[in-house]
Amino acid sequence: MRWRTLKKKHNKPNTSKQTVEYAPFWPRALGFVTDIFMIGLPITIIMMVLFGHDQMHTATALDVIVHSDKALANPPSPISSITQISLFLISYVWLWHQSGQTPGKKLAYIRVVDAKTLTNAPYWKLVLRFIGYFVSLITLVGFFIGFFRHDKRALHDLLSGTAVIRVS
Repeated sequence: MRWRTLKKKHNKPNTSKQTVEYAPFWPRALGFVTDIFMIGLPITIIMMVLFGHDQMHTATALDVIVHSDKALANPPSPISSITQISLFLISYVWLWHQSGQTPGKKLAYIRVVDAKTLTNAPYWKLVLRFIGYFVSLITLVGFFIGFFRHDKRALHDLLSGTAVIRVS
């Protein structure tokens, strides 16, 4: 028997499936809250520099939706609102695409990945995920769907085709 034949018999490729541990709700929540502060504070400072301190005291989106007196007396500037959301979108999507982690997700040892390939998701999926955050926020149920799924994916993950996994 030839050496090549023996070598082929013993070197079978490893066909075992990669095990993935999906991130549960609480580490995800910790990462999200941490990101609100670690990404939100610099964006708030940028907004104050660009639009002035007075803009920070205008009505919130919730005030506008419920038509409160504050919304009528001191309405928010649409340009500053769009700028603020754009800065959040750019920072979140860029960080997710680079390493799959924002500072909060890094603290919680979790990572955003493409649900099928388990690699860094493309930009378009991450933009959908960011928009999906608002859908999850509006429904509130969207954040808690993960409690009932084996892969722990929330509504924004399902809409975008992403997943959040644990990393070591």
